[in-house]
Amino acid sequence: STRNCPCKMNQLPPKSLLASPVSEGTNSRVEALDNLSMDSFWLEVENIKQSAEAEQEECSLADVKTQEEGEAEAEWLQDAGLSELLGDRGSDGDNLVLLSTLTRTQTAAVQRRLDTYSRSRRRKNKHPVRHVRDIFAAVNPEETGAEKEESGPDPLWHNLRTANAQRKTQDYSCTVRNPGKEEVFNMDVAYSEQAAVLLKGSFLPESRKLKDGNALTKFKIPKGRLGVTRIGDLSAQDMKKIPTLALIELTALCDILGCELKRNKAAKLKTTEKRLFGVPLNTLLENDQKLLPNTKVPLLLQALLSCLEKRGLETEGILRVSGSQTRIKSLEQKLEREFYTGLFRWDEVHQNDVSGLLKRFIRELPAPLLTAEYLPAFAAVQNIPDLKQRLQALNLLILILPEPNRNTLKALLEFLSKVVARENNNKMNLWNVSTVMAPNLFMHKGLPNKIPEGKEKQLAEGAADVVRMMIHYQDLLWTVSSFLVAQVRKLNESNSKRYQFCDKRIKNLLRKIHADKDKVEKNQAEPSKIVKVHASLLLKDSLEVHLNNATRVADVLRQFQKNLCQNGWNIVNTVNLLKCNNSVECTNLLLYEVGGNIGEHCLDPDTYLLDLYHINPHAEWIIKQNPSYPRMF
Repeated sequence: STRNCPCKMNQLPPKSLLASPVSEGTNSRVEALDNLSMDSFWLEVENIKQSAEAEQEECSLADVKTQEEGEAEAEWLQDAGLSELLGDRGSDGDNLVLLSTLTRTQTAAVQRRLDTYSRSRRRKNKHPVRHVRDIFAAVNPEETGAEKEESGPDPLWHNLRTANAQRKTQDYSCTVRNPGKEEVFNMDVAYSEQAAVLLKGSFLPESRKLKDGNALTKFKIPKGRLGVTRIGDLSAQDMKKIPTLALIELTALCDILGCELKRNKAAKLKTTEKRLFGVPLNTLLENDQKLLPNTKVPLLLQALLSCLEKRGLETEGILRVSGSQTRIKSLEQKLEREFYTGLFRWDEVHQNDVSGLLKRFIRELPAPLLTAEYLPAFAAVQNIPDLKQRLQALNLLILILPEPNRNTLKALLEFLSKVVARENNNKMNLWNVSTVMAPNLFMHKGLPNKIPEGKEKQLAEGAADVVRMMIHYQDLLWTVSSFLVAQVRKLNESNSKRYQFCDKRIKNLLRKIHADKDKVEKNQAEPSKIVKVHASLLLKDSLEVHLNNATRVADVLRQFQKNLCQNGWNIVNTVNLLKCNNSVECTNLLLYEVGGNIGEHCLDPDTYLLDLYHINPHAEWIIKQNPSYPRMF
């Protein structure tokens, strides 16, 4: 069969469609964005098209095969860390530990995929897999959702489906509650559980249409007793558990909202002789880390962003005004030769050409920055009517991204925020920047760009709106929800006790898990506690702290600072700790929770330590220097 090369962007509309209306009955955000121009989007598409047509010989499209029934579910179960459920009766210790941490909506999402996979296997007369009731009965002795569906409809899910059906008949496109006002963004309860409660009661707050970028709702994450956890606060070991939990939660949320979670198969990356452009992120970082250990963002991207921040933020039309394609191609070849030698002269490059190189670097990645697997899911976020739920889905998608992609995306978004902050000088507001960057993030030569007829404007606006949300709400999106951190703790607690249950007595294992939970709850009755806080890298002494219900991390750091300055403790590393006036700033210090049911956790200054002690009584607390804080010499 003949396949069009996606680099030619044949499927994209001509510029004449700029003013074309969208067909009635769609969920387009035309009304919501009617005051915001899409000219920059289509101009950027045209620039990308011209650049791609000039390099047709480099254009290729990997075969995209249609998945058979059950294949998508099998991949999902593997990615969700539940691959053992796909086989015959075997070792399911890891699976049962993970299942024991899931909420009801998350468990239901797993049940549906496993049930669909099981039916497909039975139709193909392959070796039978375990029935869902055998698996979930071990986790929850109560009647499972799968059993209820066989005996009769589950009232909860019947109500949710009914509410979902009713909701689809109404117009909630691009809704924003109380625009310009601050709303609470709850991260203590699983998003899917929140959605289930809202839909079950058909509780949809009064909404208003979004008319301009200034009306974006402000959200505040309420700090509970355990504070807020940002991406980067958890150890690498614990962060590896987050993507699987986030995938299960995202799937459960989409199930509740009636949205399809679209995923592509992971693309096979082709090798290239280049060193910078068109090189996989992992390869770039491996090469860069040989020069600078612990590099988390490609050095070339850092250089491009640094150059633009120094000389391009004030340039009118930066990012929107395209540089010369001939010069950009020549600069790319020169960078390939000279970047790692340090001979490349950034001060001689025009800023519009640098912005062109930046966008080219993103487009030329062998796989999209948002990944081939989840690019459709990012694009589908626009189909969720409620703003808060769109942000919940985006937050989970960010957590699912591989670390190199997540770090690179964050560096890009931080730069784009700086561009928007200089809007008065560069004439690039939030919507302008979003419409320019959306094609570079959502169009990729390695994936087909088949756009349904009549949907061009809707999908373009949706992609730009997703980019706008990522730029504007990036601080919120780079937060690890409290309910996910709690699930990580449960996983660690269960895994640490697995050696006692090597005979696979699953019921005993689960009984032990709940017994330990009850024991922790009893300990929470303690009104006070005396603990030791260590600072071995800074001091030989430890700090004895009396905890009560009001003791926070910030209080302990201030007490440490006071004792350090007044009592003349034996300082191990004076150079890194003291300022030139022989004082210590609390911002130079961080308190970490280490061990117990967590690997390592950098604590929010507003964390109440007695509450934390009750949740993780076996952890050590260690004061360390802030790694991002400048050293004082």
